[in-house]
Amino acid sequence: MQQRVSFSTYALIGTMLFGMFFGAGNLIFPIQLGQLAGTNFWSALIGFLVTAIGLPFLGILAIGLSGSNGLRELSNRVHPVFGLIFSLGLYLTIGPFFAIPRTATVPFVVGLQPFVSAEHITFMLAAFSFVFFLLVYYFSLNPAKIMDYIGKYLTPAFLVFLFVLIITSIINPMGSFKDPIGNYVNNSFMNGFKEGYNTMDALASLAFGIVVINAIKNQGITNVKDIAKTTWKSGVFAMLLMMIIYGFITYMGASSVQTIGTFDNGGLIFAAVAKHYFGSFGGILLAIIIVLACLKTSIGLITSCSEFFHKVFPKISYKGFVFILCFVSFLFANLGLDNIIQFAVPVLMFLYPLAIVLIFLALGSPLFKGKRSVYATAMFFTFLVSLLDGYQALISSIPTAKLAIFDQIGAFYKSTLPFYELGLGWILPAIIGVVVGSMLRFKKRSIT
Repeated sequence: MQQRVSFSTYALIGTMLFGMFFGAGNLIFPIQLGQLAGTNFWSALIGFLVTAIGLPFLGILAIGLSGSNGLRELSNRVHPVFGLIFSLGLYLTIGPFFAIPRTATVPFVVGLQPFVSAEHITFMLAAFSFVFFLLVYYFSLNPAKIMDYIGKYLTPAFLVFLFVLIITSIINPMGSFKDPIGNYVNNSFMNGFKEGYNTMDALASLAFGIVVINAIKNQGITNVKDIAKTTWKSGVFAMLLMMIIYGFITYMGASSVQTIGTFDNGGLIFAAVAKHYFGSFGGILLAIIIVLACLKTSIGLITSCSEFFHKVFPKISYKGFVFILCFVSFLFANLGLDNIIQFAVPVLMFLYPLAIVLIFLALGSPLFKGKRSVYATAMFFTFLVSLLDGYQALISSIPTAKLAIFDQIGAFYKSTLPFYELGLGWILPAIIGVVVGSMLRFKKRSIT
């Protein structure tokens, strides 16, 4: 028997989901995109929304509609060994190695570092990140309360402060759009598309699935169909909210060049915009916005990662993993934002194609009856390309990591695979993998 779910429940879960997704990266990337895109605002924004909203929404659906209890169960459809390795890699990436440390370093760099003298930056980063992760640790100890913490308190507070800045920029715009810059002159859509990768939200959607499902169950919703229905309706609510905010932030960036000029990163742009409108108080307002954004995202990441690792290694308690992950994230945060970003990009370029293909396979599973051969071949063919994508990103940062054999394979891919130079060379191999997997299924069936 289906349960009647109220709109307020969808809204509360959707707000929680939005809060877990929308961190500092979701603020700084679209505002810089707006500055670079200029008069090509719409095409760049649409490309960004495809990967920054479309893919995370599909990831939520993949977990909710597939009936899986999380990423590992879903990726086990490829193979149990793959499921374990891929899940560990993804959770470590959006967890203590990259995404969680970034939630502490970004608010420090953007909101507090401008007020700190150069010789005290290292100490102040350590002090700030210690207090930050102490708060995250406290709020993450009780996962059943996560919907209250994020959905009822932190996200609404964050939105209030953010909309003060957004509404001010709309009522009193800084200027008109300028000409696009660099690659946004001719390829604004594809550059916006790739910029959406940096949010890490497609990866996070697979990891957050278990938190969303548990939050739904805590509302007394236990029927599988009702869980799936609640998941996609809450996802729609969250993504619509994100779409509106992305549009306003991108507009803010596009209209700001005439008044404040261009900057190297979105954090500096936000700081300049806040200072333009509110003077010295702008720095305080921005610090509040960034800290709230990162705090709620970090709580969501720590909670989902701790639940996953506790299931994989049950001898260590959930609370034990909360402490371990907060401590390791604190250590990595103190390596500095530049180092975190430098080493995160190659890992993202490797994992993203695999995550995207897994999402589409999960959603299209009824078409091939969920046969493992289709999952396995599609993911294997995708892996052959994504491995090179990660390698190319690695040698861009560390040229000494070059390997001749990989360079030769990369040259072959470049001359053979469509869209390879755009970072989408995995599309054709993934499709071929689905076809080959279907043929293997047919062949096996004919033999038996």
